[in-house]
Amino acid sequence: MEIRLNNNKTFNWKVEKIAVIGPGIVGMPMAALLANARIKIGTDEPAKVVVVQRNSANSGWKVAAINSGKSVIGGIEPGLDTIVHDAVANGLLYASHDYQELADADLILVCIQTDKKPNSFEPDYGPMFGGLTTLAQALLHKPAHKVPVIVFESTLAPSSMATLMKDHFESYGLIEGEDILLGNSPNRVMPGRLVERVTESDKLVAGLHPETPRMIKAVYQHIVTAGTLHETNSMTAEVVKTLENAYRDVRIAYSSEIVRYCDEQDIDFYAVRDQVNKKLAQSDDASHDPNAVPSGGILIPMVGVGGHCLPKDGILLWWRRVESGADISQSLILKSREINDESPAETIRLAERQFGAISGKKIAVMGVAYRFNSEDTRNSPSIVLAKALLAKGCEVMLHDPFVKPDDQHLLQFEVAPYFTNDLATAVAGADYLFFATAHKTYLEGLTEILKQAHHLAGLVDACNLYKRATIEALGYSYAGIGRGRQVPTDEFVDFVFDGFIHMERGLANEVNALVDFLNDHYAHEAFNKVQFKEVQRLAASCNTGCVIVDPGPVEALPTYHGFSSRLAVCAKQQYSLA
Repeated sequence: MEIRLNNNKTFNWKVEKIAVIGPGIVGMPMAALLANARIKIGTDEPAKVVVVQRNSANSGWKVAAINSGKSVIGGIEPGLDTIVHDAVANGLLYASHDYQELADADLILVCIQTDKKPNSFEPDYGPMFGGLTTLAQALLHKPAHKVPVIVFESTLAPSSMATLMKDHFESYGLIEGEDILLGNSPNRVMPGRLVERVTESDKLVAGLHPETPRMIKAVYQHIVTAGTLHETNSMTAEVVKTLENAYRDVRIAYSSEIVRYCDEQDIDFYAVRDQVNKKLAQSDDASHDPNAVPSGGILIPMVGVGGHCLPKDGILLWWRRVESGADISQSLILKSREINDESPAETIRLAERQFGAISGKKIAVMGVAYRFNSEDTRNSPSIVLAKALLAKGCEVMLHDPFVKPDDQHLLQFEVAPYFTNDLATAVAGADYLFFATAHKTYLEGLTEILKQAHHLAGLVDACNLYKRATIEALGYSYAGIGRGRQVPTDEFVDFVFDGFIHMERGLANEVNALVDFLNDHYAHEAFNKVQFKEVQRLAASCNTGCVIVDPGPVEALPTYHGFSSRLAVCAKQQYSLA
């Protein structure tokens, strides 16, 4: 491929070597699939793929594992183990601790986890810059004829590419658009479906330079075989990625508000959900299949919101605006964080309405991973639930078939002494089981679980795993989030629908204001401007549903017997203040 740079020089881009920094849930499947694709661009030999992993106490073992042909991702990941094995066996994939392996790479994927700083709206790029520093030092020794493309698969707060990342490389004399090309293609993977999500999902390919998206697309089209690659600029990609997760967090929060009212009034939330989603033309199978991925407007409220992305991405989307001193009191995105953080405590309230006080009771929390069929415990609400139960004087055991006993988050939050992989140990003396993660093994193994729970009085279904009738027919008391007995009235369904319309319009107004601010302060070239309509279009390509409506007026607040959604209130007040 012939590429023209900012200094009007041209070069022929060949892809002889691809490097991936960080073999986590993004880097491992990307590296394996890129190697397995046998990519040939400007050369007759397929590109070799090297995974670079620093030799840390927690992750250094991954290099030897990959070089032995093994995936380093736990849980159930269909196809990944075979792809890794074959790529290594064919000499196309290997791993190393040596960052000098990056010096002669033509394409470098940065798959380093990003976060936000505790009690702050500021991104925490400490681990990222640690990796980028060693990368920049290696690239100081790159062959003179090479202009590597550096692709950030990691989630970045909007404006980070054009400021922090660009400036970091320039501090080493590596000029964007001349010595290197900076791009981003934020991942849309999901634990338990990594290979499927990489190969079948639409994906954004973006850059600071107009040539960069085209170059990334030339490579990624070999692995994104059933999805569409959408070319755009870096700041648009940053906005869309953080917005996808922020809006999912908002929809979960709205669903949580509704389910809490339903549970207090004994209304069947799932009947409400299905009827409202039908009116929205956003139906899915998740009401009836606990291992289906919810994609409707009304989502599935559970024990809380975990994972690495949803708890932080809305905050990252707001970062620059907050930094400027903006009023955040009426933000739907930030209010949703408050609502979702209440969910573990609300789960305990639900249990005590059904069972009475549970202080001093023996409780098994079933599922510690934040997501079904996964080992990922990042921001797991199960850990928050367990600590709340311990604070109430309960005797607590945590169980998960996939999580390791030395998991860093179990250790960090000091719940490792209460954890076991052994089912019998977890449930034998339990008075109550709190199901917090919809692992397939729990769904299919209910009979065995109950057989070993010798003192069981009741079960809390906090992850849409079982039906009330099934549990009560077996003689156990049951409390399930959203599993009320009463059929919802048409009036209530209309109220929930109207509230959702208010919420989504308020969200659109909020995002439009954020886009205007970013353009005014950080888009210095026409190519890097963010267009709201383009954000709408690209967000809609997200496979878990991200329909952003047009901005506009927010009318009278929907109310039902004195109850209104806090998010709908924010939408109304935000519009009134605009």
